[in-house]
Amino acid sequence: MQIQISIQSSWLRSYYFARAIFSIAWVAAAILFSGQPRSAAFLLVIYPAWDAFANLVDARVNGGLKANPSQALNAIVSMMATLAVIVAVSNSTYAVLAVFGVWAIFSGLLQLNTGVRRWRDYGAQWAMILSGGQSALAGGFMISRSLGIVAPTILDIAPYAGFGAFYFLLSAIWLVVAAYRKAEA
Repeated sequence: MQIQISIQSSWLRSYYFARAIFSIAWVAAAILFSGQPRSAAFLLVIYPAWDAFANLVDARVNGGLKANPSQALNAIVSMMATLAVIVAVSNSTYAVLAVFGVWAIFSGLLQLNTGVRRWRDYGAQWAMILSGGQSALAGGFMISRSLGIVAPTILDIAPYAGFGAFYFLLSAIWLVVAAYRKAEA
């Protein structure tokens, strides 16, 4: 049992680092290509698609979709968001921001659930719990902005991805430190 937890904890560290790196690269690309509608549209579509893929892979590594219902549902929600963004991106930036807002609420609550569930086995999930809660709150903020007068851009979503990168990086580092402390004990 201890070896299994150690292997999965190692996976979780790598997974969190990969999620952080993707989000950092996405934010950089969003800033760089914010004035180019086609590139920005591509970035807006791949962000929830990546989340769906990442949740599927992580759930499979950690016992499968049946053992990880919050991640299985998160993958479905993220794929639905991807499809909704594809439709919204050609219609309205307001609609895109609203889709991201709804997605942020649902995926945040599901991430919070996953963090709470994992706390018992891996510890160091407080950052993922905070991230999930903050994601849900950010979703409400994005929805309110989508109802505003000023036309939203990809730069309205970049801070959300930036905070995600921060929390994933923090979680990865926390797990590295915890493993080091455990090895030294």
